[in-house]
Amino acid sequence: MTSFRRILVWGLILCSLTAAAACRKKEVGPPSSSGRTLDIAVIPKGTTHEFWKAIHSGAARAGRELGVKILWKGPQREDDRAQQITVVEDFISRGVDGIVLAPLDDRALCAPVRDAVREGIPVVIIDSGLQGSDFISFVATDNTKGGVLAARRLVEILGGSGDIFLIRYQEGSASTTEREQGFLDTMMKDYPAIRILVKDQHAGTTTESAYQLAENLLGRFPDVDGIFCPNESSTFGTLRALQESGLAGKVKFVGFDSSPKLVQGLRDGHIHGLVLQNPTRMGYLGVVLAVKHLRGETVEARIDTGVTIATGETMDTPEIKALLEPEFFQDRD
Repeated sequence: MTSFRRILVWGLILCSLTAAAACRKKEVGPPSSSGRTLDIAVIPKGTTHEFWKAIHSGAARAGRELGVKILWKGPQREDDRAQQITVVEDFISRGVDGIVLAPLDDRALCAPVRDAVREGIPVVIIDSGLQGSDFISFVATDNTKGGVLAARRLVEILGGSGDIFLIRYQEGSASTTEREQGFLDTMMKDYPAIRILVKDQHAGTTTESAYQLAENLLGRFPDVDGIFCPNESSTFGTLRALQESGLAGKVKFVGFDSSPKLVQGLRDGHIHGLVLQNPTRMGYLGVVLAVKHLRGETVEARIDTGVTIATGETMDTPEIKALLEPEFFQDRD
């Protein structure tokens, strides 16, 4: 065989192998038709808070029911944008079939999501919004409504007037920004007798940073009447500061999300309201929608997973208890 013919033959073989690999990457039918299990990457904002454990539980349940493999990975800290971007890029390189993402920054994650779509990997956004439209669906709480519920509850227990703090979470987090804005707009529009002493301080992403901010604010304004915090870590950090200053139960306090310590705070009367999401359902639907899209089914562009508020009086009702203390699904695989 001449050199030219050898080159030609090997070129044809390489082209065939490349084409086959490309076909394998683009197989998006159900496992029964493609002969393999779909890989769905689920990427949270962080991995330490109870909220994300509930998201993981819902995703794992959906994976078991649908017969797909869930690849769970996220940054340890909820302010580590670079690490979350790296996680997304790594999953793109691995050629996963779909991505379910809770972006910790509504701008910084736009480019990696666009890269995923360019590689033929559909993306479902959960929990917190993303600018642009490079995703197939958005599954989340109505966070503005959550902020409204918090404002109304705080005013109710204050008796219609008083001095309050709004302790924010962190810049770039779309979900908590919407909660904060819903809270502020409601207070300013509907309750002129409420005076907002602090509204531009950010707690940061850890319980410790939230504790330090709350401690400093309580030192400056010891006569504050009420406080609102928009997520789990800011709520728990502020709870600790109130308890250690001897103000727990005296200062009216409304928080967001649930954990065993926050539930205990609600029972003890140290927290007067917890706005509750449904993270288990959020994680579950994120995976379900990704798989439906991969199997050629139409999916909704926006799904609201619901929001409600728990109080000491309602916390033991079946509906509220299920949100305060969700049962975590454990995938045995």
